Amino acid sequence: MRTPMLSALWLAAALLAPAARAADHPTLALGSPAPDFRLPGVDGKEHALADFAAAKVLVVAFTCNHCPTAQAYEERLMRLVAEYGPRGVAFVGINPNHAPAVRLDELGFSDLGDTLKEMKVRAEHKGYNFPYLDDGPTEAVSEKYGPVATPHIFVFDAARKLRFQGRIDDSERESDVKHSDTRAAIDALLAGQEPAVAKTKVFGCSVKWKEKVAGNLEWLAKVAKEPVALAPADAAALAELRANKSGKVRVVNFWATWCGPCVAEFDELIDTNLSFRNRDFEMVTVAAEHPDQTAKVKAFLEKHHASTRNLIYADADKYKMLEAFDPEWNGALPYTVVIGADGKILYRESGSLDFLKLRRVVVPALNAITPWPGLSGPG
Repeated sequence: MRTPMLSALWLAAALLAPAARAADHPTLALGSPAPDFRLPGVDGKEHALADFAAAKVLVVAFTCNHCPTAQAYEERLMRLVAEYGPRGVAFVGINPNHAPAVRLDELGFSDLGDTLKEMKVRAEHKGYNFPYLDDGPTEAVSEKYGPVATPHIFVFDAARKLRFQGRIDDSERESDVKHSDTRAAIDALLAGQEPAVAKTKVFGCSVKWKEKVAGNLEWLAKVAKEPVALAPADAAALAELRANKSGKVRVVNFWATWCGPCVAEFDELIDTNLSFRNRDFEMVTVAAEHPDQTAKVKAFLEKHHASTRNLIYADADKYKMLEAFDPEWNGALPYTVVIGADGKILYRESGSLDFLKLRRVVVPALNAITPWPGLSGPG
């Protein structure tokens, strides 16, 4: 699903992305005509401004997958579409983010990144009722509109002049909303009136413009230099690992250097750690190899920049080791479990990982410990 961020191909693509400057992205002025666009959508079709010519009002919502603020508003956006679509209002969502500019540690509250492939998954999973278009590769359309953050709303009248730009409402916590600015602007335009409030500030994740790739590469370079350690673990240590009294969500992956599927998925496993490690999360890799293979395992971990907690069997009796960790495990590699903060196993996978499924277990488990502040109450 997601190309490993630390892979050479990803870095090469990012390096080839043309640079831009923050000054190149001013927000579209009120009264301006709607900038034209033709962009690929999650439905496999291209969508253009002209496709919405019959609409009385056009709402262009710049949003994305990974941002928790955008996630907090997607249900409200869909409700607006359901309510106002029959009244002649058209809605289109545009992802402005250049995917290689999104840092892995910005994905700590999300199961998905911002590529078109991942946009398709989210749109289907959430049941989006509006066209969801990708401007990330070039950001040419976004540069014309100038969104500041996700979400950022632009409302155009029947003549396609900009009459409102700003927020959906004044709180990502829906229970605290006092001013529904986008709704008010749409109502005014449908009534042939000027919106009482035509411009507001916006709050959310900053747009990931191409110029942020350089900062991402610098961060990745630092990550690649983090120390890699490997420690032996006997049966007692594995039993303690399984008990998980850390108070964190713990992912444990058993693997081996000679296991093809283990090696194939290892980079994405490390990326998963980088995404969630700033939360109540711990990734542990366990090399199911003989103790005399320590040097070989350590070299592999260093090559793959595995600054995770890394263990290797301290006993040559592999059956004793697997019984110590999980009697239900049949011994096949790779083997991965997600253990909740209460010690319960939330997810088991014997064989190659479905990383989307894994993240959809991890994110709710992390949110149960420490919710995103935008949706949690005081304290």
